Amino acid sequence: MYVPTTTPLTLNTPRRAPLRERMRAAMREEVSEVAFQLFAEQGFENTTVEQIATAAGLSRTTFFRYFGTKEEMVLSRVGEFGSQIADALVLRPSEERPWESLRRAFDVLAEAKPGNSGSPLGAIRLLTQASALITRHWEKTQGWQSMIAPEISRRLGGPDPVIDMQANALTAAAISCLDAAIDAWAATGGIASMPELLDQAMNVMREPSNTLE
Repeated sequence: MYVPTTTPLTLNTPRRAPLRERMRAAMREEVSEVAFQLFAEQGFENTTVEQIATAAGLSRTTFFRYFGTKEEMVLSRVGEFGSQIADALVLRPSEERPWESLRRAFDVLAEAKPGNSGSPLGAIRLLTQASALITRHWEKTQGWQSMIAPEISRRLGGPDPVIDMQANALTAAAISCLDAAIDAWAATGGIASMPELLDQAMNVMREPSNTLE
């Protein structure tokens, strides 16, 4: 009797994204890296789509197949940072206090090396310098709350309407501390220690009476 020698697929077998989708993602990443290098050298507002396309070896038309605008290139990366923070938060010890877990999850940004123009701190510094992006940056960071708050709610014992409210308030406060630390870091020209600034900002909320006396 013939016995098949191939191993049957199981439900747990990971499935890769289609080749076209992977190629598109790789191209977007490559063009993005070129753009961030130009932004660092020339400034965001002084860099044109034509310059990005030329440096990346693309036509202007091809550029727009991957990105609608140069603003989208920066803001899409900011959105990725929110996902990275949410992933880091899930990996924190379950017994850890939520506020401490949020602080440690923010290390994705706070401890990133600023030298690379496309790194988290490099991208954030760009956002603080480009007037056309400041408002959109604020909107994006506020959007992180929807990614982060569900895990905080789970750690507090949710889902429950009151617990969800508490989780949203806690997450919003933490993101505000992060924004304040980013502003202070950018004001120093990126010289100050971002982790230390973030510690100081979040400690104000941890022990406000002692800190502000």
